[in-house]
Amino acid sequence: MFVTPLYAGLLALFFVVLSVRVVNLRRRGIIFGDNGDVGVIRIVRAQANFAEYVPLALLMLGLLEMGRFSIYLLHALGLALLIARLLHGFALSFGWQMRFGRVAGAALTFVVLLIEAVLCLYQGLRGQWLWWQ
Repeated sequence: MFVTPLYAGLLALFFVVLSVRVVNLRRRGIIFGDNGDVGVIRIVRAQANFAEYVPLALLMLGLLEMGRFSIYLLHALGLALLIARLLHGFALSFGWQMRFGRVAGAALTFVVLLIEAVLCLYQGLRGQWLWWQ
């Protein structure tokens, strides 16, 4: 496997960036919660949202890679996931192109997850069918 680790590494680097922003908030005195501050909520949710969606997407990408799907398809899914999470993370945590980034990032993440889910189902059902032969 080499496609999934590539995107896992790149996404992990961005997760560290998002996490450092949360740590810096905590250092400024917001030890727990968000104090009702919208800016704090955005930064914390950007990191949490990343942590909620990326592991499942990477897991499915890895399963597809082990199933020997096309390297071009795997790179397309990995790159789309990376772009989606960058758009969403920059929009939510840094306030960059807020509406566009959040909507485009979330939509692209869902597209990647749906494609991966369908391909994983195909791979699983195909394996079951071959096993019964």
